[in-house]
This record gives sequence, structure tokens and C-alpha cells, in this order.
Amino acid sequence: MAAHVNILKLCVGADSVEDLLQWQQDHRHLWPEGRTEHVTRMWPKREAEVTGGSLYWVVKGSILCRQRILALEPRDWGDGINRCALVLDAEVIRTAPAPRRPFQGWRYLDPADSPPDLARAKQGEDILPGLAEALAEFGWR
Repeated sequence: MAAHVNILKLCVGADSVEDLLQWQQDHRHLWPEGRTEHVTRMWPKREAEVTGGSLYWVVKGSILCRQRILALEPRDWGDGINRCALVLDAEVIRTAPAPRRPFQGWRYLDPADSPPDLARAKQGEDILPGLAEALAEFGWR
């Protein structure tokens, strides 16, 4: 059995990794201790395996980046719905693009099925917006 398992989640409303980064920057003041969080309604049953894994973000139909999952914490917004906060490392690591069909909620993603990280030299502003998505359409990994 793997030491950890990853989570796969659609990045709804974002057209690029830069949109995700901007959204997280704009909302950082709302999270405890200035951390990065993603709140979901479902608590992972495989909590011990998820902690230490990564949240892989699907942006416009392709996995394009990930963030390490540091912890899972309960969130109560006073509406009677129990929620799970995925406490994330603030660093967003770009990955080789990997196409994914739409789905609801989140899914477990085995490390063996996770796309590799892009080399550090390939990360950042040198990737033109839309290029990773276009490469994913052609099956580039």
C-alpha cells in the first residue's frame, strides 16, 4: 500500500494556474494563520494517507498543478453542515498536463497515476497561458 494518496479536484472558475494563484492570494486573509485552504463537504475516509499527499488541480480539463496537503481540519460555518478544510502548502507546483473529464466533488488519485512535476526551469512565467492545455489535448506528458 502507498504511504500516501493524492486528491484530484476541479478548479472551478479558473481559466489558468495564474487564476488559482490570484484567488488564493485574494482569500489568504480569510484562513487561519494566513494558510492556504480548500474547504469541501466530504471528509476523506483515507485521512492518514491523504495527509502528506497532494491536491492535484484540474484546470479547464487538464491537471496542471498540485499543492501538498499538510493537514485536514473540521470547519463549521454555523449552518449545520460539517466541512473538511484541506490545509495546503502555499507553493503551487506545476505538473505535466494530463487531460481529465469533468466530475463532481473530488477523487482519490494514486501516486502512480499522478502526472510528474514539471522541471523547475519550466515552471513560472515562461509557460504561455494556454500552452499546457494545448499540449494536454495532444497527450503530451
